Amino acid sequence: MEHSYEIADARVRAIGGTSAEHLGSFVTWLGSQQYCAGYACIVARHALAFSRWCEGRGIDVEALTDDDIERFQRSRARRRSRRPETRRQERQALTLLLLFLRERGLCASAASCTTAADRVVTDFAQHLQRNQGLAVATVDTYTRLARQFLVWRFGQVDVRLHDLRPSDSIEFIRQESKRMAPPAVKGVAKGVRSFLRFCAFRGDVPAGLAASVPSVATWTTTPPIPKAIAAEHAQRAIDSCNQLTAIGLRDRAVLLLLARLGLRACEIIRLTLDDINWDLAQLRIHGKGGRQGLLPLPADVGSAIAAYLQHGRPTCEDRHLFLRSMAPIRGLLDGSDGVGSIVRSALERAKVDAPHRGSHQFRHALAAHMLRQGASLPEIGQVLRHRSPQTTSIYAKVDLDALRTVIMAWPGSAQ
Repeated sequence: MEHSYEIADARVRAIGGTSAEHLGSFVTWLGSQQYCAGYACIVARHALAFSRWCEGRGIDVEALTDDDIERFQRSRARRRSRRPETRRQERQALTLLLLFLRERGLCASAASCTTAADRVVTDFAQHLQRNQGLAVATVDTYTRLARQFLVWRFGQVDVRLHDLRPSDSIEFIRQESKRMAPPAVKGVAKGVRSFLRFCAFRGDVPAGLAASVPSVATWTTTPPIPKAIAAEHAQRAIDSCNQLTAIGLRDRAVLLLLARLGLRACEIIRLTLDDINWDLAQLRIHGKGGRQGLLPLPADVGSAIAAYLQHGRPTCEDRHLFLRSMAPIRGLLDGSDGVGSIVRSALERAKVDAPHRGSHQFRHALAAHMLRQGASLPEIGQVLRHRSPQTTSIYAKVDLDALRTVIMAWPGSAQ
């Protein structure tokens, strides 16, 4: 391993000039990000060739852009035929180099192409974060919908909010309803309504314009029965994790948090090392909307987390509890599907035909199990951290045996 890094460092120092110092630091940075030494050698080779090409054309490090990478690859393609996978590997290596130089302030940041719609949406996002305290995922969703609405209405020209009319939001919702299911269209309506309220708050549109956004019927009074994974299937998925590997230890701890505590995927991603109180056997949860809560830490969950920390978690300055298994080593990004991919891999290993492939089925299974054990709906809602009793009420339909005892006979049918 050390010898491989020495080879990579020797390669980048084979070139003279100012770029050699930057490339040497780049190789050291690759090691700190826990890229394997073999990959560091490959990246160093591509970075060295790119640096020589830049020096031959008098391109300074401070002036590097993404366009230079494009021109470099085109010049290489003209000289000889190259396999597509090699070109992709070269592109990834040079993108890493540019990222390193920008993080160190050695070259200018990527130029951002902003439109009039982007500037309005940026102000909207800041309003949602500062004044309403919405979750990051909700802010991203609302800003994406606001941008789509503005581009649909104004295109790439100047955004004139005072020209918005009630018919605009109605037509936009009608157009989206042609390609989306009613629950998704309802989310679109909420996003547009929130944006128009923001515009009214700034005085750009009349105060009543948000009320013109049509409501979308999704029949919330009859929600579908939650799809919960069977208890034996959940246990098979947990047992499928190889506890002799770092990835297996991490995945087993994640699956136990899903099955025993019913955590959401975003709550697992946000867990940090400081959220575990080993003395009191408690876990601090960072839920939706910035809310926090304390949950007891079951013995088997605590043992699985301890095993991961002792034998599986990579050495890293990142304080997130669960880290990526591949470089760059860091916590799972909020809003990513990292937990979902862990669940899908476990179900595939265990050969389980689950209701669906997401992580929420473990949460539904915990609620169904508590209901069958005699827990009340308020108690289930407290464990699952529901804000509204209506959200918890969907689990009343899970215990079908109990519902059959209270069903009324159909008139005229056999008693």
